[in-house]
Amino acid sequence: MNRLFSTLAAIMMLGVTWHVTAAQADDRVWRTSTSLIGKSKYEGGFTHYDHVNPDAPKGGTYNSMALGTYDSFNPFIVQGSVAAGMNYQGGLLWDLMMAKSIDEPSASHPLIAEAFTYPDDYSSATYRLDKRARWHDGKPITPEDVKWSMETLKEHSPQYNRYFGDVEEIRIDGPQEITFIFSQKNNRELPLIIGDLPVLPKHWWEGTDAEGNKRDFTKPTLEPPLGSGPYKIGEFNAGSDITYVRVDDYWAKDTPTRKGRYNFDERRYTYFKDQNAMWEAFKKGGFGDLRVENRAEYWARRYNFPAFEAGDVKKIEIDDSSGYPMQGWVLNTRLPKFQDRRVRKALTWAMNFEQMNKNLFFEQYTRTRSYFGGTELQSKGLPTGRELEILSEFKDKLPAEVFTEEFDLPVYETRGDERKFLKVAFDLLQEAGWKRDGSKLVDANGEQFSLEILGYSPTSEKVNAPWLKSLQRLGIDATFRIVDTSQYVARVNEFDFEVASLVTMQSQSPGNEQREYWSTEAADQSGSRNYMGAKDEVLDALIERIVYAKDREELVATTNALDRVLLFNYFTVPQWYLNKDRVAYWDKFGRPPTQPYRGLDAESWWIDVEKEAALNAKY
Repeated sequence: MNRLFSTLAAIMMLGVTWHVTAAQADDRVWRTSTSLIGKSKYEGGFTHYDHVNPDAPKGGTYNSMALGTYDSFNPFIVQGSVAAGMNYQGGLLWDLMMAKSIDEPSASHPLIAEAFTYPDDYSSATYRLDKRARWHDGKPITPEDVKWSMETLKEHSPQYNRYFGDVEEIRIDGPQEITFIFSQKNNRELPLIIGDLPVLPKHWWEGTDAEGNKRDFTKPTLEPPLGSGPYKIGEFNAGSDITYVRVDDYWAKDTPTRKGRYNFDERRYTYFKDQNAMWEAFKKGGFGDLRVENRAEYWARRYNFPAFEAGDVKKIEIDDSSGYPMQGWVLNTRLPKFQDRRVRKALTWAMNFEQMNKNLFFEQYTRTRSYFGGTELQSKGLPTGRELEILSEFKDKLPAEVFTEEFDLPVYETRGDERKFLKVAFDLLQEAGWKRDGSKLVDANGEQFSLEILGYSPTSEKVNAPWLKSLQRLGIDATFRIVDTSQYVARVNEFDFEVASLVTMQSQSPGNEQREYWSTEAADQSGSRNYMGAKDEVLDALIERIVYAKDREELVATTNALDRVLLFNYFTVPQWYLNKDRVAYWDKFGRPPTQPYRGLDAESWWIDVEKEAALNAKY
């Protein structure tokens, strides 16, 4: 009798608990399209992005080219070379909790999750899944999948380990709801960035393959994984090609961020050993239908082949107003020779960008001067206002010129400037303990200063040559070494390089990901994006201030400060940028009259079957 009473009491208590939870849920504010910068332009609801054709026809094959080879369909771990069409955010195969907007900065829209809510202190976030969300095998996407994905990626993915580092607990609240409880409060970004989680199928990864072997998430795999996105893997030849096939009954095909996009029946990638082979294949046709041209000399001089002259290949420029990344030669400060800031500054001042822009780039580029270029996050002039207040707290730990000089780079306008700026570089090297011994720059033990740029494309040798020549004039044994693409990726992931030309992309609402870029913790973790090995207590402190900034004004001021500290540390020798996409394509596409603010959205294009047939008959 007592046992029966206890059981009934427990049931009644359970009922009360569910009732309270439901009552609380009624008071919650559920958010859909949201932005970390003001309000999303689509916040009131929308059926499709402004730039797309919602009635775009489906069909045809979009051919693309990739460099090197691949041996894995698991993009979430460090090991292996991942197939084109995949990345650590899922790519064509997996959907995210929410879709990052391509039409405005730092905004997200419903995808697997239809809405989310959070308390005023940002201590947690509850996501409500779309009941329609399905895996390609027809099974529903569940909160259990979401929980497993978060826990697994935090454990095994260096990108997500820090990005979601403040997720302390995950609680499943019902068949469609899941709550993420954070270790600290007042991180404005955390409730929103949970939407960046790629959701993976727990039942597939915990199952067995066709031979009965248990799958292992920590290893590369060439077994086509189960996905949820607009495409699934079709035919492939490991290392040489892969074809993705559009999923006809894709659950999200008519949702706002997918409507009018992902229009190709097939996405085929063919691999080539080097850039020259890719160029010749593009000119021939059938391997690459669209080429985003990143070589200024090609854009200016080499579009004169027969198919272009006949009008079958066209080229256009698409404006990109989203800001520009930091592209530059990253100096690996894990190596003793790069640990002195004066050495890094000297190497920076030895670069003659103006000569390169004139002789190699046909005056198409602008010098990069920020890690957050082209946005309000970029530091400018001398620090003032709130930025100055923040920097002043670390005054004893920062170079004096942070407060007295505007960050700038040498401008080589005349022949005399080269001699002048190389002398500045040499004087800095002397201050750091290096001296000239004949034609060599040596340390106190007589060892020559050597510097090796790691690369994967022979065509980039010409771009590296001017800077290497200037370094050699200083007495540095400066060389360029080419390795295959797979080895290059592996060595960069393991920080096994001296100098490498790399690109650091940023959002207009920085937050947790800054830990992965610049934190001391990330410096020694393989696969992080702290390529330069920065270990600086000021950077660590500024990162945490960014993560917990109370409002946009504080975020901007702190990011300005972070940008300035990074620049004055000379971790990277800045290169150049172009605020537009140079696009060449075979004339087989239909496309919207405009593109989003970020530039090219090839997924909004479609195949014009008559044009495609005409090209196939001709070539």
